[in-house]
Amino acid sequence: MVKKFMLSNLFRVTYTLPAFCLLVSLSVSACAQTVEHLQNNALVREEKNIEKSSVLLNNEKGIIPLKNLQDLNIASVNIGSAFSSDFDSISTKYTSVRPFESMNYKFNPSTFDELNDDLKFFNTVIVQITDQSLNDPRTLPLLLDLQENKQLIVSLSGDVQSLKLLNDLSAPIIWTEKKSALSSNLSAQLIFGGIGASSKLEKNISAKYKAGSGFETLASRLKYTVPEELGINSAALKRIDEIAAEAIQAKAAPGAVVMVVLDGKVIYNKAFGTRTYTDKTPTRINDIYDLASVTKTSATTMAVMRLFEQERLKLDTAIGAYIPRARNTNKKDISVREVMLHQAGFVPFIPFYKNMLETDYSRDSTAAFPTKAADNFYMRKSYFAEVMWPQMLNSGLANRGKYVYSDLSMYFMKEMVERQSGKPIENYVMEQFYKPLGMTRAGFNPRLRFSKQEIIPTEDDQVFRKTLLEGYVHDQGAAMVGGVSGHAGLFSSSNDLAILYQMLLNKGTYGGTEYFKPSTVDMFTAKQSDVSRRGLGFDRWDPESSKGYPSKLASPQTFGHTGYTGTCVWVDPKYKLVYIFLSNRVNPGVSTKLLDLNIRSRIQDAIYEAIGNQAIASKSDKVE
Repeated sequence: MVKKFMLSNLFRVTYTLPAFCLLVSLSVSACAQTVEHLQNNALVREEKNIEKSSVLLNNEKGIIPLKNLQDLNIASVNIGSAFSSDFDSISTKYTSVRPFESMNYKFNPSTFDELNDDLKFFNTVIVQITDQSLNDPRTLPLLLDLQENKQLIVSLSGDVQSLKLLNDLSAPIIWTEKKSALSSNLSAQLIFGGIGASSKLEKNISAKYKAGSGFETLASRLKYTVPEELGINSAALKRIDEIAAEAIQAKAAPGAVVMVVLDGKVIYNKAFGTRTYTDKTPTRINDIYDLASVTKTSATTMAVMRLFEQERLKLDTAIGAYIPRARNTNKKDISVREVMLHQAGFVPFIPFYKNMLETDYSRDSTAAFPTKAADNFYMRKSYFAEVMWPQMLNSGLANRGKYVYSDLSMYFMKEMVERQSGKPIENYVMEQFYKPLGMTRAGFNPRLRFSKQEIIPTEDDQVFRKTLLEGYVHDQGAAMVGGVSGHAGLFSSSNDLAILYQMLLNKGTYGGTEYFKPSTVDMFTAKQSDVSRRGLGFDRWDPESSKGYPSKLASPQTFGHTGYTGTCVWVDPKYKLVYIFLSNRVNPGVSTKLLDLNIRSRIQDAIYEAIGNQAIASKSDKVE
């Protein structure tokens, strides 16, 4: 029996399904999974063929793959490609890219001057063209002009003979013969380093583009692909879908996003459920979530690691050396190391909002009430310095030297980071990490940059702020200091977190830039305490967990963190794995069902099981 399937308009392929798919006893679901596996294997074969026939030219200056993303303002211009949306959707996973369509410029049909004028604020322009659009008399003059004023990159698809028309171009060219969504996708990934270039021209095209021409590059950023590229049957990951559906059905959370990165390749990224139980808008993989305590590792610890390497923050120096107001308190002799290990003896938390007076907040913003904690909720000026900070400085100490998880630890670390860096922590991590890495959706106070529709709501807070929290940090203490704290306040999409933690898995390097020395990553993420499982800032695999924390199958090398809102990020160097789970389990109110059902750990177990199945995959399933 022969079946035909369309693979998302990528290409058409014909298969003869295995006989067992015809058995009455086999479920429709199993048959569908077999079909998906076959489709993905075909996609990987097609991908390899495209990579073999794609050539990088004019890359003498090493522009490809792009580096120093924080310095680039990138425009993507489409002239004639039917697959520009595929190119742009992949490009925006690496950094911010603004798309332009030449067909929208009809004012002067004889030139692209109007389009060219709109590119004046961009220093890097990627132009997608085809062999046909290169014959348009307006195209080459535009390319030559852009080459003089911009960092130009050309992505050309079609007949290789069209390269003759680009003899006067010195800008990098990626040529691929295939015109398809997949070829556009791969060209974008090559530009940003998701894949490397290795192919050469097979014959002479012109005096400039000769047989053997072509530059080689190495992959340096995440690749976006399917599980079959790594020999994993996509059906083996369906258990993730089932557990996530169970969580939604049980109302453990309205929605969730799950991402799996293996060996630097994104093989799974799906969204489940809806934004809230009343807002039935489906969640999306690029939605922005309140990370809660994942802030501790994704912002504060990153800053500490950078300052440690610069010898501006020393682990065995006392707090009093960095925080003048702590010098006359019982905190003065506590070391930075003790704080990072949660062994300083701090109380677990202080419920600041319960001690707040009616005169401490206002529903309107004024000069006296400038600190926004939510929509229509403003804290009075200097409330942190006059009330919250003294409470922390003068709080009691108990069990110093023992492990007591405390949010106060990262309040203190934020103050030290800001003093030693000379910058607010939200600016420091944005400049040092998020922008250079190409993380476009991570940051504090996301409502300053994004619409509410892009941010997943958390609790309908009827106790403190009396409003649904949309883009304002769930944690009350962090909210009272304006949404920026060392222990909470960071928001992000799954893709941005994958970039950040892949950098750590790479021992501090990503996109050709070293953010940390390997020894720094090893030290902070390794077990550093005799009384707990923890590293410096990072949570870790727990050898004493009866249920297996964070997963029954995780290796002892595993590090990461969880967040109160229903989030987690775990990195397992043994398996080259990054696992991300984002949810808003606190909507509309705090629920323990996500914990009771052990959703996050069970999904992680399912990932390991799929990886384990890879080793026993049938040879007939492997992509040649």
